[in-house]
Amino acid sequence: MLFRKILIANRGEIALRVLRACKDLGIKTVTVYSTADAYSKHVLLSDESVCIGPPASKNSYLNMQSIVSAAVITGVDAIHPGIGFLSENVDFVNIVKEHGLQFIGPSAHDMELMGDKARAKETVKTFGIPVVPGSDGEVKSVEEGVKIASEIGFPVLIKSVGGGGGKGIQVAHNEQEFRELFSIAKTEAGNAFGNDALYVEKFLKNPRHIEVQVLADGYGNVVHLGERDCSIQRRRQKVFEETRCPILTDAQREELYSVVTNAIKKIGYLGVGTLEFLYEDGKFYFIEMNTRLQIEHTISEEITGIDLVKEQILVASGEKLSFTQDQIKFDGHVIECRINAENPETFIPSPGLIQNYHQPGGIGVRVDANVYSGYRIPPYYDSLIAKLIVKGKDRKECLMRTSRALSEFLIEGIDTLIPFHQKLIERPEIQNADYNINTLDKIIASEKNN
Repeated sequence: MLFRKILIANRGEIALRVLRACKDLGIKTVTVYSTADAYSKHVLLSDESVCIGPPASKNSYLNMQSIVSAAVITGVDAIHPGIGFLSENVDFVNIVKEHGLQFIGPSAHDMELMGDKARAKETVKTFGIPVVPGSDGEVKSVEEGVKIASEIGFPVLIKSVGGGGGKGIQVAHNEQEFRELFSIAKTEAGNAFGNDALYVEKFLKNPRHIEVQVLADGYGNVVHLGERDCSIQRRRQKVFEETRCPILTDAQREELYSVVTNAIKKIGYLGVGTLEFLYEDGKFYFIEMNTRLQIEHTISEEITGIDLVKEQILVASGEKLSFTQDQIKFDGHVIECRINAENPETFIPSPGLIQNYHQPGGIGVRVDANVYSGYRIPPYYDSLIAKLIVKGKDRKECLMRTSRALSEFLIEGIDTLIPFHQKLIERPEIQNADYNINTLDKIIASEKNN
């Protein structure tokens, strides 16, 4: 039975995105907010809202007790975790269930199985999916890590078991660097995710980052919504994504889709998820699964015409998928530019008052944003404030339309990455789709040296 009322345990543009999906389904909404977010758009537009604490995330958006209390007090049926914060926290899933509420996401078992990066790699290997060489699970000590790194060969990545978003990752080129960076990665992972466990994997030199969006119901039905190329990253953080990947052949795509959907079926997974791969020299290597929505889910929605958040809510409420894989059609090309409140050259965060705000429009242009003229961006959270999503009949038209949309996008009073994206979209590496996960860092470094 469809949920009657949902609490959205998040903030910013993703909270607004979930709120809109709920309203499209006729579901009442409850939002939570810190004192810093009292005038955020998702709070102003929800049916009910509850303040859950002061600005610091640990006292508000990571405060399980406050969030569940708000859910119980307002009489909701379910909690949608959004992206980040508690969206992949197994303890939170269990607490929600203990209070008789539905968590809109995978089960605690599947989250433990696939949300833990090291365990997920071991799981997919049993389904014949290749993985990047590395440790078998968590590395308990720096000495154990050094031994594994020496066996697979430097350089290696030191990564957070439970993390994401580029946090808790360090690259070690030799044993000395490994010893120095291990504790740094451990501290960063603990601060970001409340879990300081690390694992080690081989560092591929110039791969692309390609991910597959999946959706599964509770009746054994699994579909994919194609792949996304998320290789344009600054320090492991995505800033620009597109679908479909401009260098893959249809045969490569179909092979990738087949192994991914087969794995999801065998796991018995429920809801939305994304399997991420590194792609180099014609080979795919699984790196992790995100057991939640992705920021870039928008481009998969635009190329297929499917509302992923709406479908996520429906399958969580016990509905069957209303379409089959054969009914999903991929139309055109889509690009997303992440608009952060950051200086476009130094990338230093730029919180503050938005004096004037004007979104671009026209055919094929979508903006997911939670800000407006007169809104003050707080300094306490991630700097993402808007996502520009542009669709064209092919990649050439999409690039030109993206350039046009960026020129129309006006945000005054703070620094943003709009000028950065205007320059990026004209780069030959982007125009020719000749890039990998290291390309953007190299571009930024070369511009600093000139």
